[in-house]
Amino acid sequence: MMQPVASSLIDGVERRSSAVREVRDPGDRDTVLGQVCLADVETAKEAIDSAEKAAQAWGATPAPRRGRVLFEAAQQLDARKADLARLLTREEGKTLNESVFEVDRSINLFRFYGALCFKLGGKTLPSNDPNSYIYTVREPLGVVGVVTPWNFPLSIPAWKIAPALAAGDAVVFKPASQTPLMAKELVYALLAAGLPKGVLNMVLGLGSVVGDTLVASAKVRAVSFTGSSETGRHINTQAGQRMLRLQLELGGKNALVVMDDADIDLAVELAAKGAFGLTGQACTAASRLLVQQGIASDLLRKLVLRSSGMVVGHGLETGVEVGPLSSEDQFYKVRRYIEIGKEEADLVAGGGVARTPKKGFYVSPTIFTDVAPEDRIFQEEIFGPVLSVTTFRDLGDAINLVNSASYGLTAGIVTRSHANVATFASKADAGVIRVNKPLPGLELQVPYGGFKDSGNDQYKEMGEEALDFYTRTKAVYVGY
Repeated sequence: MMQPVASSLIDGVERRSSAVREVRDPGDRDTVLGQVCLADVETAKEAIDSAEKAAQAWGATPAPRRGRVLFEAAQQLDARKADLARLLTREEGKTLNESVFEVDRSINLFRFYGALCFKLGGKTLPSNDPNSYIYTVREPLGVVGVVTPWNFPLSIPAWKIAPALAAGDAVVFKPASQTPLMAKELVYALLAAGLPKGVLNMVLGLGSVVGDTLVASAKVRAVSFTGSSETGRHINTQAGQRMLRLQLELGGKNALVVMDDADIDLAVELAAKGAFGLTGQACTAASRLLVQQGIASDLLRKLVLRSSGMVVGHGLETGVEVGPLSSEDQFYKVRRYIEIGKEEADLVAGGGVARTPKKGFYVSPTIFTDVAPEDRIFQEEIFGPVLSVTTFRDLGDAINLVNSASYGLTAGIVTRSHANVATFASKADAGVIRVNKPLPGLELQVPYGGFKDSGNDQYKEMGEEALDFYTRTKAVYVGY
């Protein structure tokens, strides 16, 4: 049986190269899923040229007709939902339940932006002059670049590409080369839905090759990037040279605050799912747990028991709650941080390689206590199933601890007090606030984005607000 090959797609035609890498299952390293062909700079430039040629006709297509393509793309994905979820688990590593949720959300993203195409417009405004009126219109930008990570290889591309296509832009899509098979499925679903060739071009390659080419090209009017803060700063420096419109969704070091009036059992479940679900490989994961001193010992006892009972294994296996880390690099990075944590704080759960029947990148859910605000495991993004626990005196102390990290993506609180909720929501320096809910979990109709090192906070993703990034507004003054 031939292995699937993921290669760049330009103007509807696959572009293979001699630079080929294997794609392996991170939960079963003996299993080769397929191959990926890595593109060079010239291929990236050809993709940009193809998008530029297609942009004018797609932008001139009436928005409701563009919406119908998005609706049909949702249908294409929905028809293969079970197969896509299994492929996602095998390629990225998350559990099957988590993969099903991601596929469902991606389907709904295309439906949501397909529907918004029927109301995509501007405003009519009164004029100060007699016999005059003013109206605004949204116009597509032209060619936009979309650069996405490996941890949500379907839903993050969907929440960038869907609004871009709804707006009338042509897209050059650079997915993570670590998860190319899911990216290929998404692109082919859109082509099967009737998207004209050249409107969406995919380039598989290294960020230093393809990503830099997108940012440097004068034909690209905007770039949306999700990834590390370090890479985001590099892109921001490049983009500033030509005033490129830029959307950055970067890292997080998110804190869940538990007050002494909280339901402790609820708090334990929220902390366990927030820190160890998705193997901790989400920008919105709970990596810091801040607990009020009076309930700390009781909560920690229950949390250690809960985490120790979490089943680690291949995501396709029944009952598994924590899958593998997605790559060898990520595996060794997390293990390095665990060793750092052993020097800084007290290890009370996990801390080692999980034993499973399959050969994969498995790490046990890990908990450190007595973590100080200056510790590296308190401040730095680990991106794995590692939770740092710190106690606090009162709500003001907790908010100061939340805000002491350089990131500001999500923050949460578990409490029964409306006063605590109102104070926390107004004072926590984060773009998303979650109350009595796990930190991971975003609804597609809600704008999303972080503060500080978590993003440039100029344009939000998802919700109707996402269309602001992919369009420009023109004002028209009419006298009669």
